[in-house]
Amino acid sequence: MPYLTECLNSLLGQSIGRDRLEVVAVDDGSTDDSGKELDRFAAKYPGTVKVVHQANSGGPAAPSNRALDLATGRYVYFIGSDDYLGKDALKRMVACADENDSDVVVGKMVGTNGRYVHQELYKKNDPDVSLYDSALPFTLANTKLFRRDLVEKLGLRFPEDMPVGSDQPFTIEACVKARKISVVADYTCYYAVKRGDASNITYRANHLARLHCVERIMAYTAELIEPGPKRDWVFKRHFTWELAKLIQDDFPSVDRPTQVEVCAGIAKLADEYFTEPLRDSMDVQRRVRIALAQAGAVDRLIEAIKGDTEGEGWPLLLEDERAYVRYPGFRDPELGLPDRLFEVIGEAVPKHLSTGTGLVSAEWDQNGQDLAVRLAVRVPVAGLADGAVLRLADRAMPKSADKPGGRRLPVGTELSAPGGEQHHEPAEDGLGTVLHARFPLQVKRATLGVRAYLDVAGSMYEIPVRTKGRPLPLARRWRDAVPYRVSATANSKGRLVITTAPLWEPALGVGKRLRQTMSRVKRKLTR
Repeated sequence: MPYLTECLNSLLGQSIGRDRLEVVAVDDGSTDDSGKELDRFAAKYPGTVKVVHQANSGGPAAPSNRALDLATGRYVYFIGSDDYLGKDALKRMVACADENDSDVVVGKMVGTNGRYVHQELYKKNDPDVSLYDSALPFTLANTKLFRRDLVEKLGLRFPEDMPVGSDQPFTIEACVKARKISVVADYTCYYAVKRGDASNITYRANHLARLHCVERIMAYTAELIEPGPKRDWVFKRHFTWELAKLIQDDFPSVDRPTQVEVCAGIAKLADEYFTEPLRDSMDVQRRVRIALAQAGAVDRLIEAIKGDTEGEGWPLLLEDERAYVRYPGFRDPELGLPDRLFEVIGEAVPKHLSTGTGLVSAEWDQNGQDLAVRLAVRVPVAGLADGAVLRLADRAMPKSADKPGGRRLPVGTELSAPGGEQHHEPAEDGLGTVLHARFPLQVKRATLGVRAYLDVAGSMYEIPVRTKGRPLPLARRWRDAVPYRVSATANSKGRLVITTAPLWEPALGVGKRLRQTMSRVKRKLTR
């Protein structure tokens, strides 16, 4: 309660009609008057709603199994009491199953109140989707329409000793053995609600409970799918989602024994299932974290997590046309981890570039009536060859580039320095590169954004330059006939801009001012 009432109303209001609907509700020892609310609906809809009351079981598996034992329909569908369905959900999913002879139908599911739901699977309707080449492994909740003949034929039930994730073994086996799986993507069937107090059972489970459940899920899946690309495709979900969540931002605050046990559990699963193709298919951040956990390098893992969340990211190394993120453990002889773990493979890394790119120095270079600005900018990339320039741009930053990480430019973008003098040199610490540029300034009103353009592992990036608290040169008067003011400042986002503007506009002659005055008077008289 109070979510239950909305859930039940959404079921009894289904457009498929109550004559085709059976609601089996299991009160699993509730203490918030949910049982009374269920009895109220059962009394109001005696031919449709069945209610079972039982002692609390500690999880959703036992009540789901009890409901399955009582279900009589051609299809079964599971819904949590926090959630609700779109009005046409069951009508559309049953029609899809009947039309395509599907054993499983996945209806579009969205999150509400901040609850995350993976959306990749719902790009289009699909009468026949595979578990092994789609986003289905990232959608393994039991909130699907299952043909009851398949459920009973396979003897599918939920493991009652798993506090979280008990729906995954059920769903995975159903999807592995289904004749056909279909997707209804053009209608929102299921609304998954995050409780206002985040008391959904998934959010309450601790690190070790989640780890042990993932161990069970992966072992169960390994018995269903033989080693190879198909298993890797399914297990990518568990390495990039469940296991990665165990070593995310909150991991450094967990007590030390739990940290050690979590790393040991991840190591066991990685030793068994973390194949090279699976490793290379993941992003570098998750890949490195799993590898550090696998190596038992708890302190380096914590350092990596804090650097990602609290620091400026990690510097990159370009070497032999490859890019490596210098996470803790990179080329550490004590760990002996392969370079491939740290390599950027087909992904964007704007954060590592943006947060580490900043101004080293700025100064005016004036020769008579000519004025230029000299800039030195550090970028967190070592090994840059010709793939880096600075530019002054007199246009607003594109919206896509206004994000903290800048933007990745289209493949094949030409890299060149438009005017001025440029060169770069390695930073003294060997972890970056300092870009030097001299830009002649033009006599015009302009606000020029300073941006670095970097070619990293075949991808071009446009990165705004931050001042990072560096001293900027004093504003200067420039030119004599029509004097200009030129300044280097940080804008509201802390980015470096060069601004030129006349100190005053040329005065209007007496005759022109008189004509403007007379024109205004004439307009007033004719109104």
